[in-house]
Formats: sequence, C-alpha cells, structure tokens
Amino acid sequence: MKVAIVGCGYVGTRVAKNLRSKSDYTVTATTTTVSRVVELEGVAQRVAVLKGNDIDAMTAVLQEQDAVMLCVGAPNSRTYQESYLDTATTLVSVLKEIPTVKQVIYTGTYSVYGDRQGELVNEESPVAPANQNGEILAETERVLLAASSPNLKVCILRLGGIYGPERELVKFFGSWAGSTRPGRGEDATNWVHLDDIVGGLTFALENGLQGVYNLVGDVSLSSGELLDRICEANNLPKVSWDGSPSVRPYNARMSNLKIQAAGYQFVHPEMREF
Repeated sequence: MKVAIVGCGYVGTRVAKNLRSKSDYTVTATTTTVSRVVELEGVAQRVAVLKGNDIDAMTAVLQEQDAVMLCVGAPNSRTYQESYLDTATTLVSVLKEIPTVKQVIYTGTYSVYGDRQGELVNEESPVAPANQNGEILAETERVLLAASSPNLKVCILRLGGIYGPERELVKFFGSWAGSTRPGRGEDATNWVHLDDIVGGLTFALENGLQGVYNLVGDVSLSSGELLDRICEANNLPKVSWDGSPSVRPYNARMSNLKIQAAGYQFVHPEMREF
C-alpha cells in the first residue's frame, strides 16, 4: 500500500517510521522545510517539500497513492488557517482528480468540543469551538468529512494532548512547580501517548475506519490531579490554585469507547510517564 503522510513533525515522522518498518507499505513523507529532507529520507521511501496550499505540489505527491494521513500542525496561533484549513481544502480539491486514494485520516483535536464545564463528551456530542482557531479546526473537519463518498473513506481522530518521548509532561509543567496558578485545578485534561497515536493511525488505516473517533487515554485527570502527580513523580513542590474562575477555552472529558469498540487496544490506557 502506498501512503502519503502530509505533515511529518513529531507525530507524522513516527508514523512514517512505523509504516516503513512494515513490508506492506511504501511511504511518502512531506515537510515544509527543505532542511528536514535528509532526516525524513531515513523514515520514508520518498520525501517531498510541500506547502499545504500548493495545488500542483499536492497533486504530484498524491499521484498513485492509496491513502493519505494528514498530520499537520501549526507553528503558532497565527497560522491555523494556513496549516489546517488551507491544507485540507487543497487536499480535497486535488483528490477529486486522483481516484486511487481510498482513505484520508486526519489527526484533529478535542479542542473542537469547547468549554463543556468538564462534562463527558463522545463523538456524537456537537462541536462548540470557543475561539477563532477552534472554529478553523472545526471547519477543517467539516471540509474533510464532506469529501466522503462511496470511493473515499474519511476518518477524523480527535486527539487529546500529546505526550511521549521528548514531550514528557514534566517538560510542559515542571516550571509551574511551587507556583500559584489561576483557577481551582478542576478543569478536565485529556492526554494520549505518542505510541497510541501511531497505533491509532495504523489501526484506522488497516481497518478502513471512517467517521470521527476520539483517540485519548482512559483516564481524564483534572488539571490539579495531573499537576500533583507530575510534581510527586519528580520530587517537585506542588502547585497551588488561587480559586479564580477558569478561563480555559476547552474543558471536557473525552470518551474513547468508540475506538475501543472498533477493536483498538491502547498501549498506554493510563498515564504512567510524568
């Protein structure tokens, strides 16, 4: 099977490496950065430099591919439109002329659920983005899902926060140790290990999944519980809270029952690395 991975950052690079290790796959990896070509040649049989809104380059990359994984990320909050929505729009327009592609898998995010005051959400829960970038992410999903047809399966994997090698949680939050943070520490957090993103993407590909699936570990810790565990695991002073109202733009607990019912078994169902 020929698979193109559009966006080979932290996630896409690991997925490319995993698929290339299997004899059944020929992988094309894309990057926006010329300097990363040599690195990616070590994890994919073919590498292309591609801007998401470049129709000609996208067309060239997708020729004769069987599946596409869209694993893009925005370098900063000002580039969401270009990184996510423009890339998805370009991809969909190109796919109309490339009948070999039978599946698109996109790594989205749980932030599209918005602020649900910590309530449990599943894939049937309506999206309710809390800001402009959330709206862009929700529209990216809509554009991709609208491209579904009898000949094209589209699968959206809504990820929790990503952690794993080189992205240990203590690196994110260790600097908060001993400080007083705004809020009460009650907001819900959702996390997924890199191993399960790679595993989930591969599972979706090999099982022809379509539609929306939450990809997140079993346990949704409150922000207070999470930070307590990180501090305890690393012998750091705990974080205090000032009791002010929460200002987080997304606050929901995600159910992962749908993807488990499809047959995916999590490598890290509970958070064990801090």
